[in-house]
Amino acid sequence: MMTAKTYSQMIKTVISAWTPPPELTVSQWADQHRRLSPEASSEPGRWVTDRAPYQRGMMDAVNEPGVSEVVYMTSSQIGKTEILNNILGYFTHQDPSPMLMIQPTLDMAETWSKDRLAPMIRDTEVLTALFKDPKSRDSNNTLLHKKFAGGHITMAGANSPSSLASRPIRIVLLDEEDRYPSSAGAEGDPGSLAQKRSTTFWNRLLVTASTPTIEGESKIDARYQQSDMRRYYVPCPECGTFQVLSWAQVKFDKEHPESTRYECEHCKVKLQESDKIWMLSHGEWRAEAAFNGVVGFHISELYSPWVKWSDMVVSFLKAKRLPETLKVWVNTSLGETWKDKTEGVDPSGLLKRKENWGRIAPEGVIVITAGIDVQDDRLEAEVIGWGLAQESWSLQYHVLHGDPAQNKVWEDLDRVLHQTIQSADGRTLSMSAACVDSGGHQTQRVYEYCKAREHERVFAIKGASQIGKPLVSKFSKNNKLRVKLFTIGTDTAKQMLYSRLKIHQPGPGYCHFPADYPEEYFKQLTAERIQTKFVNGHPTRVWVMPKGRRNEALDCRVYGMAALHILNPNLDALAQSQEREKLTRQEKQKTKQSRSSEWMGYEDWNFN
Repeated sequence: MMTAKTYSQMIKTVISAWTPPPELTVSQWADQHRRLSPEASSEPGRWVTDRAPYQRGMMDAVNEPGVSEVVYMTSSQIGKTEILNNILGYFTHQDPSPMLMIQPTLDMAETWSKDRLAPMIRDTEVLTALFKDPKSRDSNNTLLHKKFAGGHITMAGANSPSSLASRPIRIVLLDEEDRYPSSAGAEGDPGSLAQKRSTTFWNRLLVTASTPTIEGESKIDARYQQSDMRRYYVPCPECGTFQVLSWAQVKFDKEHPESTRYECEHCKVKLQESDKIWMLSHGEWRAEAAFNGVVGFHISELYSPWVKWSDMVVSFLKAKRLPETLKVWVNTSLGETWKDKTEGVDPSGLLKRKENWGRIAPEGVIVITAGIDVQDDRLEAEVIGWGLAQESWSLQYHVLHGDPAQNKVWEDLDRVLHQTIQSADGRTLSMSAACVDSGGHQTQRVYEYCKAREHERVFAIKGASQIGKPLVSKFSKNNKLRVKLFTIGTDTAKQMLYSRLKIHQPGPGYCHFPADYPEEYFKQLTAERIQTKFVNGHPTRVWVMPKGRRNEALDCRVYGMAALHILNPNLDALAQSQEREKLTRQEKQKTKQSRSSEWMGYEDWNFN
């Protein structure tokens, strides 16, 4: 028999279940309910928006009337991922809806589901109650699809057309859109495909977040430029002037980065890192364009409570040595687009700077790699020496004539790869790694050659022409011989190389060439140009080669760069080790000469 007390408790439970939660903004919801997981955060426990006050406006924008799209163009270390997680959690609990989270690849979507979403559901009590037991496995609770009362969260990869072809979606979140492929298979732009899923909802919302990439190509920058363009203004503790934090105002001594200060653009006072907390807590978002339904935020690492200004200086000093690392720093630390000046390289300028070092390797060479291009009637191979900060010397270029279907030309290649080269300071250098192109008509033959020499670090590679693809992707063995096959981001490598060819002073990234190289080599090395074409309505930079030109030298250099990347040597440590060996050799030579002098002197002594 039910007691009055039991009945009362039952009624309270029913009322509680049917009572809508109080209306909150996203930041209020996060402060009240969100718990950060130990495996996903360096500061696990209760979420506190005041830890990074700029996040309040970024989250609460989704609650503003008339907003249909929110854009976050940010650096790293701003808390962007957790902001997206809070938005998902908020709508799950406060306003249940069908939601879609898109990552650059399907693999990344699975990783995000396991490493980010699952811990948030587990540790945030109000979310735990809404989802099935994580051990449950049915169509409503899978790695990429999680259903709850009134909605669901579906995860997809921008590279997977099938994962984007889902049911109607009200809330669409695009994470790291600048890393998306230009097309999801043959279906078109992934972001546009996702947006189409929400057209039937009057209250639809698109949230896009990314670090930017190249100026004129960056999707997140294009979205930001169409928004109301909000920036976070903070006051100077000394004069009170509100300003946007800028890298130009960071003052530092490169020998003592710990002394870094931020100079107020108005009163010129030098602010310390400890001033940042007060500045952030008194800051405010200000729009720089008219509101049109799209809210946009741009913010850099300068504001991050987790990154010191002095740490940014240290990372900048390391990054500025090479164009490609400086680009990454500008994108990920400043959250700004990179102004790429790659377009092309004039071979005549390279011809004028040829050097004569004979048959030996210059003293700066630390390791040697090779890149091999496979043609129907020959192999072409470049032997490259690498020094500190990837300064390079083209040591040899070989054209090995012969049918790659026969053994003879591969035996000739063996002689190239197995040779030793003397350095100017007396060291004996041998090949550290080599990459052989498998993308032509001799794929199987290349596999056979490389499989037998993997222990010598001779690797089969194939090129992938796609802007933004990593220089080298993780190898696969998805072939009959189970040979390690590395995918090379050829566009990335060419962009990297052309940036280095424009360095005019020996040092980090500089490319040296020997005096005996013909003009044809330099024409091939610089044969391609970047052109901007529109793919699915978006400007995309593509590498093109004029008719009648050849590019074997360019391909060989790209493959040699890939070999170094696969090898991934610590050039600084190797240089120090070789310097110690050099000093040891010199000391031994001095000792030998000293003993020789003493013995010779003994013969000349006169005992009379």
